[in-house]
Amino acid sequence: MSPVSRSSVRTCTLALARAGLLMSALLTTATASAEDWPVLRHGMWEFSRSIETQGKPGKPQTLQTRECTSPTENMKRQNEMLTKGGCRFTPVTRSGNAYSYSATCKMQGMSGTSKSVITVDSDSAYTLRVESDFGGESTREVLRARRTGNC
Repeated sequence: MSPVSRSSVRTCTLALARAGLLMSALLTTATASAEDWPVLRHGMWEFSRSIETQGKPGKPQTLQTRECTSPTENMKRQNEMLTKGGCRFTPVTRSGNAYSYSATCKMQGMSGTSKSVITVDSDSAYTLRVESDFGGESTREVLRARRTGNC
């Protein structure tokens, strides 16, 4: 078995983090009906993400983006793609305005897991926290998303 490059680990970690981001946008699984989840409004969304690799000193990586999007439609497409790509998601559990789920993925020959908790403030704002482990590299991500208006 050949060693896994840091680049491959980072690529998979970011892919799982991106999956978490997109999962949070809709908060859905195949076992949940549409009525079970808050509806996130279509419009201009601002995303602020920080990713910290455990055991590595230094500042977390940060990324800020803006996008005119329909989180619900994006999530439906992304969920289908990730499932076809080898990810399995646990059913989402809800406690008040917090939703939790886990994912197990096998991408590019590597396996990884993530645990996600999203806290929904309204149909226009939420915070996602994701803890991931891919190829022995653990990361923590915090994503803050808010709708800023119409497109």
